[in-house]
Amino acid sequence: MGVLDGRVVLVTGGAQGIGKECALLAAREGAKVVINDLGASVKGDDAGSASAAEATAQEIRAAGGEAVSNSDSVSNFAAVQGMVQQAIDTYGRLDAVINPAGILRDGMFHKMSEADWDAVIAVHLRGAFNVSRAAVELFRNQGGGSFVHFTSTTGLIGNIGQANYAAAKLGVVGLSRSLAQEGASKGVRSNVISPFAWTRMIATIPVTDEASAQRVERMRSGMRADQVAQLAVALAGESDITGQIFGVRGDEIILFSQPRPVASVARTDGWTPSRLLSEGLPALSSKYTDLGVSASVFPYDPI
Repeated sequence: MGVLDGRVVLVTGGAQGIGKECALLAAREGAKVVINDLGASVKGDDAGSASAAEATAQEIRAAGGEAVSNSDSVSNFAAVQGMVQQAIDTYGRLDAVINPAGILRDGMFHKMSEADWDAVIAVHLRGAFNVSRAAVELFRNQGGGSFVHFTSTTGLIGNIGQANYAAAKLGVVGLSRSLAQEGASKGVRSNVISPFAWTRMIATIPVTDEASAQRVERMRSGMRADQVAQLAVALAGESDITGQIFGVRGDEIILFSQPRPVASVARTDGWTPSRLLSEGLPALSSKYTDLGVSASVFPYDPI
């Protein structure tokens, strides 16, 4: 008995990294799987190959599972509607969407092209909208369904040279939260995972000094895609967990806080810009969040 017995799951980005591990594990846990992957490069700047998703499907079938492949882009709404319809036509239903599909177009913001901004937003944020919108009415009508979206510490904490990725990934968090709130009465759940794992996307991180080399090596050896898949598949199964932001770092599962007030100041006679600068904002300064990136928040080796 697996946690996904009798369920049908759509996995985007299922030919590489986290997506592939999610697809393989979902099948081992009893799911019938629709595997989507464009088969493009990490930058998403080539035509892609339909054989990439099919290779994962063949691996599942060879192990005795059930899987079909799809090579369309999550950035195309009509194509994503087709993925959902493919699940229904092939297996008669759809119970969960696991959505780690992604690309990177890194660069300092003052040098970032409009094309690189648009491409990342299209795959990550527009893609998250597409897969959610294509499946949400089905989930509501059948009285249940699970979205497992993916964010990043680049969005939650910040990173240099990834403004497009940060904006998209934090946008996914807001989308997931709204999906959870709106879907609660209909059994529709949505959660987000921030993964720490060595994938071809992480492999693009530039190594500029010994400290960054050591950090990248810790990620490569201590944080694997299959560890992230365990949580993604669990959240795709039957539970009442919704509206949360999780992280997976090696064998450590992290629950992230969500924005809530941490301090406030008030004047009964109102503020002026001068008073804010001299009194109000300094009173809040001890609660300001620093500019540290992920490594400053997680300075310890993965567990």
